[in-house]
Amino acid sequence: MTDTLKKDRRFASTLARGLSILRVFRASDDGLSHMEIAERTGLPNATVSRLTYTLRELGYLSHAGKNDRYRLGPAALAVGNVASASVSFLETADEPMQSLANATGTLALLAVCDGEKMMLVKTWRPVETEAIWLEPGHRLPIFGSSSGMSVLACLSDAAFNATQPDDELRAFRQAGYEQLLARGFAIAPAATRYAASVNAVSVPFYAGEFGEPAAFSCGALPTILNDHRMENEVGPKLRDTVRALEARTGRSPALLRRG
Repeated sequence: MTDTLKKDRRFASTLARGLSILRVFRASDDGLSHMEIAERTGLPNATVSRLTYTLRELGYLSHAGKNDRYRLGPAALAVGNVASASVSFLETADEPMQSLANATGTLALLAVCDGEKMMLVKTWRPVETEAIWLEPGHRLPIFGSSSGMSVLACLSDAAFNATQPDDELRAFRQAGYEQLLARGFAIAPAATRYAASVNAVSVPFYAGEFGEPAAFSCGALPTILNDHRMENEVGPKLRDTVRALEARTGRSPALLRRG
């Protein structure tokens, strides 16, 4: 939660805290304990108790008994299904992104801006792999990630300046803009990458349903996806896949919408 939002009288902090609990659940979780929810949200135990009780009564969480773990409830499932059905381009993207993941041996994904992070909302895992991969709900730093770089490059100057960026973030955004103009995909410079254990290449996509740019990416361990593969194989394939998706869905490239 940014300081700007905290100071906005229209912002409902209690609602934000309740939603923050729903957002900490991941696809691989076999439920979460009260303590785990508190740790992931950073909220006090007493606040978590009040909010989980309310969310359980409303059907957004389920909790069968004293020693049971909290799980997303039927109301949350219904909202998720409605949201998924309303994002029309995801169904169109399914087959080509899965094919891309299989062909490159990388995790293909769609990430959207979520406050000060990039959140994975859809992933396509290559078939017949046993490696551990990121999953929907996982969050990445904007600075240092190729997905963050792609989205920043497509923001209008006004929208970008509203984030109160420092000089380092401005340079990061500019580097992404130049890469997208030159070759149609973005790779975070090695010195800025948020983790040494993963490499990724990204292409922005204007998601009209979200009203903002998102990023399609391909990522993997550096032993699988080195810089040469990103620049000469995976990056161009991802760019061409996203361009084909734009053509099929009647959307213009996200970078052209930057104003």
